[in-house]
Amino acid sequence: MKTLAVDFLLKESPNAIAIVDTKLNFISYSNQWHQKFSLNKTDNDNKPLFDNIIEMPDSFKIALNNGVNGKEDINLGQKFVFPNGKLQWLKWKIIPSKSENHGFDGAIIFLDDITIEQKEIELLHKAEEVARIGCWELDLLNNTLNWTKTTKDIHEVTNDFIPNLKEGINFYKEGVHREKITQLVGLAISEGKPYDTELIIITAKGNEVWVRAKGEVEMLNGKAVRLIGTFQDIDERKKIELAHQEISELLKITTQTAQIGTWDYNLLENNLEWDHEMYRIFNIDKNNFSGVFKAWSSSIHPDDLERTLAATNDAINGIKDFDEEFRIKHKDGSIKFIRGLSKTIKDFNGNAIKMTGANWDITELRSTEFKLAESTKLFAETFEHSAIGMALVSPDLKWLKVNKSLSQSLGYSEEELLKMTSMDITHPDDIPNSTFYKNKVKIGGNKNLQLQKRYFHKNGNIVHAIIGATPVKDLNGNISHVITQFLDITDRIEAQKKLEALVDVTKSQNESLTNFAHIVSHNLRSHSTNMTMLTKFLNEEEDEDEVKNLNRMITNATQSLSETIAHLNDVVQVKTGALEQLQSISILNTINQITKSINGLLEEQHATLNLDINKSHFVHAVPAYLESIFLNVLTNALKYRAKERTPVIDIKSKIEKNDILISFTDNGQGIDLNKHGNNIFGMYKTFHKHKDAKGIGLFITKNQIESMNGSISIESEVDKGTTIFIKLKQA
Repeated sequence: MKTLAVDFLLKESPNAIAIVDTKLNFISYSNQWHQKFSLNKTDNDNKPLFDNIIEMPDSFKIALNNGVNGKEDINLGQKFVFPNGKLQWLKWKIIPSKSENHGFDGAIIFLDDITIEQKEIELLHKAEEVARIGCWELDLLNNTLNWTKTTKDIHEVTNDFIPNLKEGINFYKEGVHREKITQLVGLAISEGKPYDTELIIITAKGNEVWVRAKGEVEMLNGKAVRLIGTFQDIDERKKIELAHQEISELLKITTQTAQIGTWDYNLLENNLEWDHEMYRIFNIDKNNFSGVFKAWSSSIHPDDLERTLAATNDAINGIKDFDEEFRIKHKDGSIKFIRGLSKTIKDFNGNAIKMTGANWDITELRSTEFKLAESTKLFAETFEHSAIGMALVSPDLKWLKVNKSLSQSLGYSEEELLKMTSMDITHPDDIPNSTFYKNKVKIGGNKNLQLQKRYFHKNGNIVHAIIGATPVKDLNGNISHVITQFLDITDRIEAQKKLEALVDVTKSQNESLTNFAHIVSHNLRSHSTNMTMLTKFLNEEEDEDEVKNLNRMITNATQSLSETIAHLNDVVQVKTGALEQLQSISILNTINQITKSINGLLEEQHATLNLDINKSHFVHAVPAYLESIFLNVLTNALKYRAKERTPVIDIKSKIEKNDILISFTDNGQGIDLNKHGNNIFGMYKTFHKHKDAKGIGLFITKNQIESMNGSISIESEVDKGTTIFIKLKQA
């Protein structure tokens, strides 16, 4: 019964179908097969197929033999020209038939004569030639290129123009277009490959035109001898196509970026079609979407369902287009806000047949609006109840809104402040900085900038404040206003000033005590050393003249010690309140006085002292300080002399503007400034292995010089010597 049913269905099939066994004998065939392909109208069951079928091409025979041997073959349409000149288009599909026990037992053949359809297509192609399609021929044997009139018209050349292959290719736009046509023509000539492409040419008049170029190859003995083809002006169509592609791509990007999905709803068939973005918005798998209205309505939030469906019915009935905002609920419970728009399309009778529209995911927008509302509310509460002053200020520094804390700090009411600008009550000395700060805020983007400035309180007192400013921009990127924070630090500034004054007094007293202690120790030690040495010489000396000389030197040293003690007493007086009362002191007299006190040391070491000091050079200095400075520099030159040479010390002075520069140059051991330069004036910093080196002399000297508004610097080279430069104010 099953076999009879299958046979009946096969016979009544609207297609030409045949079943053959492995020997290519008919098992069964459809009535359509019998009518279209049988040689006669007799029964062909169990008869050889090729004895009872119209003429078939060899490729069909090969395909059928492959089919009964288990290989499927499909031909989607091919043109065949038989020896008698008959032209026929055929397409087929041959499927191997397989038995469970015996393997392949035949094949099923689907055969169709598509000649009529293909001839219609050919005629259509011929008709297209009328629609600005030119022809061309390239004779490779004679190396000639012929263009029809239409081809010449497309190239905008004259009718007597005779092209060659190079000129023809050079009409294509330089770059990828010319490279591509060159490649295609090359492959056609070398390998016989036809081509069909769309490229841009530059006409003889300089116009860009899109063309479709087709080429076919005629071969002789495996070699291309002629290329023929068509040349179609597709400029208008191509530009429309490219514009459509661009618009479509922009639309695709826009809808994806804006999270807008589009849909079509066929009202007659109750079929709903969505684009990709709709599936993403509704979080629905495309494979699980039934494509009916209920699939959409079931996603709507229950609280919005009735209103949304009512709006949909109004749109279908032509009352008004759909324009609603509603919520949808995903399977995971998450909620999205949707804005829906649609248009209803009607037939000639005015009946609604289709709706097309879009759904816009506005969840992020609504969330942002909610956060903005909350933020605005929170800002308003913070602004009003802030413990520090806050204000909204316009770009031209006019108060727009102020809080109570700011009014209290400045002493003005809100109404009074709103009638003025912040510059109206700014301290005059702070206006330049305020203007600079204003410009910095303008160009500083959204950075929170700070400025410390002074305002005048309503009662005339100065108010110190730290101002913080955060610019707020409008949609065009321009500053609409500035959120300003006003931290009143007046109490802190006043307390800081008092503390700084106290610290300065304490520091000055401590420094005075420290310097005084070091001066006493350092200066008395120099005198003590000198007198000890002179006493030693006196005890050992037998020559009466030399004894007299030594007694004279001891007397001078004693006198110098007395003067030093007197000067130290002056230091005590200065450091207890009169340091600023500097005296005019002669540099030359001070140097001479110092050399008297260290004559013993100079003679013992056979030192040479060269003076180039103008007697008119006077400086503002504390006598004890100046004596201590010169004494320390000279004794250092002797202490750190070079063992292999006699000490030579040059002392010079010269005027530089309002200062006098005093230099001490020796030929001693020198100091490695690359190694010790940063510590040269440090306390207890020593640079030579001398038993008397304490590391205190240069430290004291530097502090003494700076206390007199002077400066000290040094140049030195190891084993060559050192120069000390002292600059003091000219008296």
